Amino acid sequence: MAAHATNDAFTNVLPAFLPTLQLRFGVGEAMLATFVAVVSISANVMQAFLGTVADRWGRRRSAALGLIGGSVLMSFMAVAPNSVSLLLILAIGGLGSALFHPAAVSLIAGTGPNRSLAVGLFAAGGPIGAALMPIVALAIIRNYGVQYVPWLAIIGVVIGLTLFFLTPRQQTPPKANRPKAFDLALFKGPVGRLALAAIFRAIAFVSFVNALPLFLTTARGFASDAPIIGTSLALYSIGGSVGGLLAGALEARFKRRHLVVALMLVAAPITASVLLVSPGTPLFWLLVTLAGLTTNAPIPLMVVSAQELAPDQVATASGMLMGFTWGVAGVLYIGFGALQEAVGLQPALLLSFAFLVPAALLARHVMKANQGALSG
Repeated sequence: MAAHATNDAFTNVLPAFLPTLQLRFGVGEAMLATFVAVVSISANVMQAFLGTVADRWGRRRSAALGLIGGSVLMSFMAVAPNSVSLLLILAIGGLGSALFHPAAVSLIAGTGPNRSLAVGLFAAGGPIGAALMPIVALAIIRNYGVQYVPWLAIIGVVIGLTLFFLTPRQQTPPKANRPKAFDLALFKGPVGRLALAAIFRAIAFVSFVNALPLFLTTARGFASDAPIIGTSLALYSIGGSVGGLLAGALEARFKRRHLVVALMLVAAPITASVLLVSPGTPLFWLLVTLAGLTTNAPIPLMVVSAQELAPDQVATASGMLMGFTWGVAGVLYIGFGALQEAVGLQPALLLSFAFLVPAALLARHVMKANQGALSG
C-alpha cells in the first residue's frame, strides 16, 4: 500500500501542474491534453505489455525497479524547461509506473480468500498518494520554489529499496511455461471486453482529474496555484481509496457484478453535479468525495475478476485492468481536450461522465456471461 501510494504520487501529480505549465509554456488545452495522453500511454497503456515482463522476469524485482525509476524521473516534470523536455520525462518516466503496477498487484494475488479486499487495500494506496502529492508539491512551489520538487524523489528510492528487500522472493516460472510476450487471445476474450468497460469508466476519471483544475481556474476564476485545486483532487482521491476498500468489504454481502454496475450508474449523476454547485461549499466537497468513491470503487472488483479469468497471466490481466484502461482513456482525452476548446469545458466534461453508463452495462454483460469462472 505504501509503495502504491508513493508510485501514484509521482505519476498522477501532472494535473496539479497543468495550470502552471499552461502559463509557463503558453499552450492551449489541446497541448495540455497531449501531456496527459503521453503519460497515460507510458504509465498506463504499457502496463498490459510490461505485465508480461513481471510474469516472466519476476514480480518483486519488477515492482521495485519500476517504483525507483519512475519516482526519480517523474519528479523532474515540475522543472522541465520546455514542452519537449516534459514530453520526454513523461514518456520515459511513466514506464516505471507501467512496470510497477502489474508486478505489485500480482504479488498479493495469493493473499487469501477475500482477494477483492486485499486488492482494494492495495488500490487504496494509489489515491492516497495522488491526494497528498498535489498539496505537498504546490506548497513547496509556493513557499520555496519549483526547484525543490525533485528532492521528493528520495522517498521513492527509499520505499523501492524497502520493497525489494522485504518482499518474499517469488518463483520464476520455467522457461517453457512462461506466458507469451503478447497474447492477442487475452485481448479478444472476456478480459479484453472487461477492459473495454473499464476504459469507459476511466474516461470519466481521467477527464475529472485533468479538467477540474482548468475548470476551477478558467470558469470559476481561481488562481492557478489556489489551494482549492489540490484540495479538490485530494478529496476525489481519498474518496477513491475509501471506495475501493468499501467495495472489497461489501463483496461478502452482495454479488460482485451487482456492486460494479450499481456503483458506476450512481457515479454518473454525482460526478456531473460537481460542476453545477459553488466551489468551496460543503456540498461541493461532499460531491467531489462521493464522485471519487463511486467512480473508483469498481476497480478492485474488476481487477480480481480479470485475474480469475486469466489465472496463468495474473500480472498481464491486472495490468490490462489497472493501467491499460487509464492509458487508453488518457489517449482519448486528446479528443476531449479539443472538444473542450470547441464547445467549452463544462459540456465536454458532462459528455465524458456519461461514459459511466455504457461502462456499467458492458461490465454487467461480461461478468454475467462468465460467472462460472468468477468466485464473486
